[in-house]
Amino acid sequence: MMTGLRVALIQMLVGEDKSENLKKAVNLITEAKKENPRLVALPECFNSPYGTKFFPEYAEPIPEGETCSVLSETAKKNNLYLVGGSIPEKCGDKFYNTCTVWSPEGKLIGLHRKMHLFDIDVKGGVRFCESDVLSSGNKLTTFDVDQCKVGVAICYDIRFSEMTKLYRKLGVDLLIYPAAFNTTTGPLHWELLARARAVDEQVFVAAVSPAQDLAADYKAYGHTILVSPWGKVLHQAEFAEKTIIADIDLNEVTNIRQQIPTFSQRRTELYDTIAKSSL
Repeated sequence: MMTGLRVALIQMLVGEDKSENLKKAVNLITEAKKENPRLVALPECFNSPYGTKFFPEYAEPIPEGETCSVLSETAKKNNLYLVGGSIPEKCGDKFYNTCTVWSPEGKLIGLHRKMHLFDIDVKGGVRFCESDVLSSGNKLTTFDVDQCKVGVAICYDIRFSEMTKLYRKLGVDLLIYPAAFNTTTGPLHWELLARARAVDEQVFVAAVSPAQDLAADYKAYGHTILVSPWGKVLHQAEFAEKTIIADIDLNEVTNIRQQIPTFSQRRTELYDTIAKSSL
């Protein structure tokens, strides 16, 4: 039985030219393929600048849009699972921040709409209100890569531990967060939250950010990160464009859950985390 999974986490620089963003993503995925990853993940809003003023302009239908066509073709050509970061999605009269997942055959096997919208106002720091434009999703998203069950969430979703607990109850081994934290919250909470979610649910956590562009309206923190179920930072980028190639050992998930069996020790006769809809 396979207990290892090689992943590629692509921290790419995103500009205002959608065609160039797509071209760059394809090139970086093709370059990463040389290291034979089984799964590749792109960052949040990899085809569009991050900002409410950009979302309607760059939004596409899924799966009919140009970006989905490129992701499908690239996954198939490179024979790998592809977590397509996220893109602005247009569905009817609504917009979403949406992650698509593609199989090595180029088939759409997952679609996750960001569940928790980024509406914050930090005094002296950053103010942002995704809900001015976006609608929120209401479904959890999982898919299988060989022996590994993967869960997907987007950026601000990482702050909600109840959501992560539901993924653990579904048997997830690896959580992937396409995410674009900013330079206010990033230094304080980025690594902390990734490690917390990993330790809480005894899973691998990969948080994949765009590279930092100091000329952009919204300045991403970067620091794409991979954390083990023990809470150890296995890899972390800095601000610049970088691809992390890493092998994760699924035995680590099994071992920590046996050695520190917190999941079975929960006092569910007193408390529990439950889904209130058909997630």
